[in-house]
Amino acid sequence: MIAFYLLVVIVLSYIAQLAFPWYTNLLIFAPQLALSEPWRFVTSIFLHSTKDILHIFFNCYALFLFGTILESKVTKKDFLTIFFMGGIIGSILYYLTIMIGIIPPIPALGASGAIYAVLGATAVMLPEMRIYMWFFPVKMKYAVIFWILMETFGTFSVASGIASAAHLGGLAFGLIYTKYFIKKEVPVDPYYWAVKEN
Repeated sequence: MIAFYLLVVIVLSYIAQLAFPWYTNLLIFAPQLALSEPWRFVTSIFLHSTKDILHIFFNCYALFLFGTILESKVTKKDFLTIFFMGGIIGSILYYLTIMIGIIPPIPALGASGAIYAVLGATAVMLPEMRIYMWFFPVKMKYAVIFWILMETFGTFSVASGIASAAHLGGLAFGLIYTKYFIKKEVPVDPYYWAVKEN
């Protein structure tokens, strides 16, 4: 249900963006205002490009699909931590790439950092789960490797128009937090894994 509520907030926020032009300017992650208006590290998660409907569509689709799966595997507290901290860490890493001169100070918006955190967490919880990438079935544990490489290279590409550093930061947080800070359930039945693996 948490993923559903987050989706509702994202959609309502998008409607507000379309209705009130000042709304985006108030909440977008603007690098020059990052330290004086730190709420932008969080609020920008709920904004999307009004010029590209696919931006919000794919983020909402991924949150619905992987968010509901992850929710069934972790506590509500952990899910919210993964989503929000993934988004915040993503914004911080994007900001750092600007501070060290990798890319110019371009404003950013979108839930992608938080979504990538959810993807990373899902990969840790369900590494053998298969997803489709360009119509080819791929296990989550291998998809993560592809995402890491893709977003690392993308971080140094200004022309892409994508804040890849935010994606990478969110993904890294989701992986690390879920692997080291979420207690996994250990099955009581000693034959459990043997059965599952067959």
